[in-house]
Amino acid sequence: MFTGIIETLGTVKQLRKEGENLHLTVASPLSSELKVDQSVAHNGVCLTVVAIEEDAYTVTAIAETLEKTNLGQLRVGDRINLERAMVMGSRLDGHIVQGHVDQVGSCTAVEEKDGSWIFSFAYDASKGNTTIEKGSITIDGTSLTVVGSGADSFSVAIIPYTYEHTIFNTYKVGSLVNLEFDVIGKYVAKLLSLKNT
Repeated sequence: MFTGIIETLGTVKQLRKEGENLHLTVASPLSSELKVDQSVAHNGVCLTVVAIEEDAYTVTAIAETLEKTNLGQLRVGDRINLERAMVMGSRLDGHIVQGHVDQVGSCTAVEEKDGSWIFSFAYDASKGNTTIEKGSITIDGTSLTVVGSGADSFSVAIIPYTYEHTIFNTYKVGSLVNLEFDVIGKYVAKLLSLKNT
């Protein structure tokens, strides 16, 4: 379980394919604090630490993860958002994030607004996901509030701190991002769909 508050950025140091799996080695300031078997969210994807070596650690993404997320597009040198699992009893500063990406979306617009930015994204609504204004959305692991919601699109406002301390400053039109929709909203939608059948 995560909060969507990005702790730090990591840098992809090595990518190694083994069958359908992809082993990602990430250089990070968190590396010395991690231990094998810990969960870490990488651009919002919960992965288990399988090895640690000096300033880097390795996680493994399976085929399903690579199909449903943007991790398969990573290249050596890319920066990624990182968050360790939440500590029970601490403040929940973002929202409840599972680290289970629902689908990939694409950036459709970036607009600077006098010191902040409005980012717009589109997604495939046929997968049953939805957003609402003032609801929560997780983009590449970052907990955000929806400021504009359409049938298959939404917008978020990004403050300078978030822009500087996450990979939002790398997004441009066409960038693919991992989306995790609000877990409570997903349960409500599922219950309503069952009621209507």
